[in-house]
Amino acid sequence: MSFPQSFLDDLRARVGLADIVGTSVKLIKRGREYSGLCPFHSEKSPSFTVNEQKGFYHCFGCGAHGDVISFVMNTRGLTFVEAVEVLANQVGMDVPKPSREAQEREQKAKTLYEVMEAATAFFEKTLRMPEGKEGLAYFHQRGLDDKTIAEFRLGFAPDNRGALKAALKREGIDEKLMVEAGLLIEPEENGRQSYDRFRGRVMFPILDRRGRVVAFGGRVMGDGKPKYLNSPDTPLFHKGRLLYGLPQAREASRQDAPIIVTEGYMDVIALHRAGFRGAVAPLGTAVTEEQIGELWKMTNEPVLCLDGDAAGKRAAVRAAERALPILRPGKSLVFSILPEGEDPDSLMAAPDGFNSFRKIIEQAVPLAELVWRMEVGAHKIDTPERRAALEATINQRISVIADEAVRSQYNSMFRDRIWKLFKGDRGSKPANRTGNRGGYQNKKSGWGGKRGKNDHFWGPAGKAVPGMSRPPMQKKRDLQDSILLLTLINHPALHDDIGEQLGIYSCADSALDNLRRAVLKLLDDDPGLDCETIKAHLERDGLSETVLRVVSADVIAHAAFAKPETPLERALTGWKQVFSMAVSSLEDEEAKYAVRQLAADTSEEEWERFSHRREDLAQRREKVFKLDD
Repeated sequence: MSFPQSFLDDLRARVGLADIVGTSVKLIKRGREYSGLCPFHSEKSPSFTVNEQKGFYHCFGCGAHGDVISFVMNTRGLTFVEAVEVLANQVGMDVPKPSREAQEREQKAKTLYEVMEAATAFFEKTLRMPEGKEGLAYFHQRGLDDKTIAEFRLGFAPDNRGALKAALKREGIDEKLMVEAGLLIEPEENGRQSYDRFRGRVMFPILDRRGRVVAFGGRVMGDGKPKYLNSPDTPLFHKGRLLYGLPQAREASRQDAPIIVTEGYMDVIALHRAGFRGAVAPLGTAVTEEQIGELWKMTNEPVLCLDGDAAGKRAAVRAAERALPILRPGKSLVFSILPEGEDPDSLMAAPDGFNSFRKIIEQAVPLAELVWRMEVGAHKIDTPERRAALEATINQRISVIADEAVRSQYNSMFRDRIWKLFKGDRGSKPANRTGNRGGYQNKKSGWGGKRGKNDHFWGPAGKAVPGMSRPPMQKKRDLQDSILLLTLINHPALHDDIGEQLGIYSCADSALDNLRRAVLKLLDDDPGLDCETIKAHLERDGLSETVLRVVSADVIAHAAFAKPETPLERALTGWKQVFSMAVSSLEDEEAKYAVRQLAADTSEEEWERFSHRREDLAQRREKVFKLDD
């Protein structure tokens, strides 16, 4: 029985070779490889090595050599088919049944690779022709030289509905293959001709692990929408599994280069040009579990380097939530947040960009620290009930970790930090809320960037001054926050206009702020949700009580524009008016709080925090409302 090569490639990619070998061989990590006593012959000194990045094992004593499938065959006495079935069952893959159709699909996949290669060559050629001059000027304007353009095989799709289709037809490529490869769009209406998917865009070929072109990303010229367009899922391409820049990063990881996950194609290229050749990017989605597994094949702790805006911070939280259930000993993530308004591309263009970026990466925050800040920054701890709520929330967050050893370590560490946090909140010499961060601590800002409105989350949480908690939330502020959330729930189409503003805002009441984050996460993941579906999701997530507060008749009575039937433009105008008032109230509240904190603690550390708060308050109004421009 033979299996499709694509299935075997995928199986080898998903299964951790060191994990499988480690079940029968005690392995010790030595540099980029593992070593141990060979299971195929008797020896006292280890001559057996495992190279997970290259996907093979080798014994220098007896010459045994192979991949994960042959290892299972030889150690368990299984046939090839049986070994494949065992491994596929471990990672939840369905084993394809032998059939003529499967063989035909495999042959077609080989043909599709040829189709994608022909399309890449066409886009590359067009970039150097008169119709591609706009694209070439764009790349040059972004600082790319001809060597970089050639290395990443960048190209241009002319603004013509049939240019690629005609060019590939002249090479004898069937139109149906172009559709199947995602290069053409076939209208549902009978009688209408298929047409090029990518038009008037600079083109970024997306490669699989073996360096074959399997998809494209295209950036529009000008202000058209969408700004970036990726290939759809095809027999060759699944966007949740691959990473842009993966083949180059795999090679760089063999020289122990750091693996850095950034947000966009140009960010990856800019980092490669600067010497960070382990840079990769997800393909238009949040980082998935499969992509995290791919990263772990290259390094134990990849760095997620995200933009310093609200969207980048939400992406960090989503990545943390997806990583927690699949953590295992030695495998984790660390997080770097760039200065607000910067991205890797803009940093690399600065005179000392390399050193600036290197320092940011060196100050990366471990996943455990991020989880701590996610919860501590969102909770008050001034009453026994609120402390119990924080402890319960953290325990619930940790409970999703499947690996027992890792979960136990998280429980132990957070129990200790919670004890220190609560002790510091009661004692005369308060403890720092974030506890000991070890080598990752950045005392100035915690994330290598400017202090911002959400530094209670992204930077150090500060001291807890005895007897000095934030003043209780007034009914007016509670009402304003409820109106802001109700308007978005009833008008999810406003997410593009107000999502970023609401993302850098925080509600005074922790329940309302949890609801704010939940609504934004839902719309980030699926912008097409309607209001009833959003409410159903929120109720399913245990937020029904808070939703009822927000959709109450009392709230609607103060904001008729928030009703579902209100036209979008009118709802947006009303939302902005309430948001302006809420921000002003927040600034007054925080200014008073900062003065009281300084009065209670006149140390240099508290004075520095007061100065930062004062600067924040002076800049916040300009920063928040600048988003409307």
